[in-house]
Amino acid sequence: MTVSKHLLKNRAPQCPFPARLLGVDLGKKTIGLAVSNDMQTVATPLETVKRTKFSQDVMALAAVLDDYNIQGIVFGYPLHMDGRRSGGCDAVESFVDEMRKHDSVAGRHLWIAFHDERLSTVSVEESVDQFVDKKSAKESGVTDKLAAQVILQGALDYMARQR
Repeated sequence: MTVSKHLLKNRAPQCPFPARLLGVDLGKKTIGLAVSNDMQTVATPLETVKRTKFSQDVMALAAVLDDYNIQGIVFGYPLHMDGRRSGGCDAVESFVDEMRKHDSVAGRHLWIAFHDERLSTVSVEESVDQFVDKKSAKESGVTDKLAAQVILQGALDYMARQR
């Protein structure tokens, strides 16, 4: 996969509109999810999926795609602070490549983009820490779905400025 063509700045013009988008914060143990409204102005935290086997992870995503009539996905892209690719970028790319081949997703014409997620989890943890215990928020999945919301809202705001 050529990464540059999947970056949001390169994919924004092809984004379906109006359409609901899914924001994904892909972690090693969990997948945080957020959904946009049809007009792509607001991202709302949705749920956190506990990762198990890849096929089950993709099936959980496919169920959300169906339940919310999702037409595009914004994946958080974990660059290093200096803008270099991280190992997490490879994990996101591999997940997307394999997801597109999976029976539950293959054949769908999903718009997919990668959005810089630097500091998304940190900003969520700092906000959450003001109101609840950070450890319990992480364990309950609150942090992951809020990180997905931050990622998706950032992408929505970027695309709104480009229109």
